[in-house]
Amino acid sequence: MSTIRRTKIADILSAGQASADTLVKGWVRTKRGNKNVTFIALNDGSTIKNLQLVADPNDISEDLLKKVATGACLSAQGELVESQGSGQSVELLVKSLEILGEADPEKYPLQPKKHSLEYLREIAHLRPRTNTFSAVFRIRHAMTYAIHKFFNDKGFYNIHTPIITGSDAEGAGEMFRVTTLDMDNLPKNEEGAIDYKQDFFDKETNLTVSGQLEAELFALSLSQVYTFGPTFRAENSNTTRHLAEFWMIEPEVAFADLNDNMDLAEEMLQYVVKYALDNCADDLDFLHAREVEENKNKKEIDRPSMYLLDRLKFVVENQFERLTYTEAIDILRNSKPNKKKKFQYLIEGWGADLQSEHERYLVEKHFNKPVILTDYPKDIKAFYMRQNDDGNTVAAMDILFPGIGEIVGGSQREERLDKLTQRMEEMDVPAEEMGWFLDTRKFGTTPHSGYGLGFERLILFITGMTNIRDVIPFPRTPGNAEF
Repeated sequence: MSTIRRTKIADILSAGQASADTLVKGWVRTKRGNKNVTFIALNDGSTIKNLQLVADPNDISEDLLKKVATGACLSAQGELVESQGSGQSVELLVKSLEILGEADPEKYPLQPKKHSLEYLREIAHLRPRTNTFSAVFRIRHAMTYAIHKFFNDKGFYNIHTPIITGSDAEGAGEMFRVTTLDMDNLPKNEEGAIDYKQDFFDKETNLTVSGQLEAELFALSLSQVYTFGPTFRAENSNTTRHLAEFWMIEPEVAFADLNDNMDLAEEMLQYVVKYALDNCADDLDFLHAREVEENKNKKEIDRPSMYLLDRLKFVVENQFERLTYTEAIDILRNSKPNKKKKFQYLIEGWGADLQSEHERYLVEKHFNKPVILTDYPKDIKAFYMRQNDDGNTVAAMDILFPGIGEIVGGSQREERLDKLTQRMEEMDVPAEEMGWFLDTRKFGTTPHSGYGLGFERLILFITGMTNIRDVIPFPRTPGNAEF
């Protein structure tokens, strides 16, 4: 083959110009033709669109063309010309062809037909070659960049918090243990319990559930920081919303109250959604059309209230509605679905933990805009949230989106040492293990706030996918740690 450089298909299609000598490489999506001409749809992952290769048997041997099958990897060189067919501006008249990697058409798992998402999860190592998953993971990359750009441009510092930790930030207790002890011969102490003094870290350690507490330490020095890293929950859940390994974005800001926190979160969400609309148009158009097609035969009651692109624009174009948890409870208690017992979880009074159906009702039916709920009952929230003067609520906030419910959860943090230690005692959080955290309240404490955004939850919303296992490259769930 020639020594000319490969050109990405995305660059070829965006330029849309003829060129005398072009080299492309990629994987075959489809092949069709007759004895006079062969058409090959080639994709290299740089765009959801394929480049059509046109191979003349007078230029490319019939034996070589017979080996070209769906899934094979090709290197093709030739002339870019204006396309004779619809759907693309240019096509490549192939002058030389090399098969870099063959694919047995009898065994290749991704034939050019519709495959279920369940089947594709079983071959997660190959599913990025499909249109759906290549679109999802290009968008995931774009959102990773957009998150970092947003915080960088606002003067935040990215902090890498520990993956191995001795603390349970949420008090959830559902953590993965990290140990080097011999499971077949565990050392015991005098009380007969496992002797973690003989373990690698001289104590019991786990995979982190959150980087928030460590990020707070840096916010109380660098003023505004954020984490973006993997977190882990050993929750035995097989729902479409849960993963055992997922990524979290957690900003922490000194000198910020709950209103500042809401402003930051709303600005960030609108920024990244707009970034997707501006920079991922081809992939979003494909996923929007896919969602419409998936729902066309469903009853109207089972269809989304709005489709993907409309939901994204809905977030960008609407100022978020802000109201207290107490106001939301009153709205929900008096709503038609509650009175007619249409909610699966009926709202009977103050103190109820809101479910996705309640959150979506507020967003999609009552306000018709994204919603931020504030001032939740302290009994359903974490120990580190600032207690309000009423003694019953905390300065917490959740952001609710259409189709998905809660997407962000955060709060003003409790900066008062006496209030924090009292709450920790009430919730059985061991103060002796949290001395490093309490020190920030002893030495130069200040009001500060932060929130958590589950990255996969964000990608679910932006791609319109309905199962969280389909927006992370290799999902980790109960009984599943393949690849």
